[in-house]
Amino acid sequence: MIFVTALSADSLVARLFRIVDDRSWGELATVFGEHAVYERPGYEPLEGIDRIRHFYMHERIIAPGSVHVVEHVTSGLEAAACWGRLQGTALDGKPLDEQFADTYVIKGGRISRRKTFFYRPAI
Repeated sequence: MIFVTALSADSLVARLFRIVDDRSWGELATVFGEHAVYERPGYEPLEGIDRIRHFYMHERIIAPGSVHVVEHVTSGLEAAACWGRLQGTALDGKPLDEQFADTYVIKGGRISRRKTFFYRPAI
């Protein structure tokens, strides 16, 4: 059995945001488990790595060049949480500056569940 330390959970969250900001969709499976579930406002739960990858590649309304500015990550052996801002542009050209918070359940060194909260129904 693999146990994830607090430091590795922090690193996993940091890696997730690097992958997303760099739009390196092929690397999502290095941070999400095969059967991961991602919940975010405005969408049915995204179930499985293929569905999560499809969301990022084809449905996400955030334009290239947008970045996550993570203010803090806190974590334990099997869970983590973070908060910060997403700054950038939507695909329609509108500027984005959204506060967010995420919670994570981590199993086997990968994210098995992610839930994102926004301070308004926005993106």
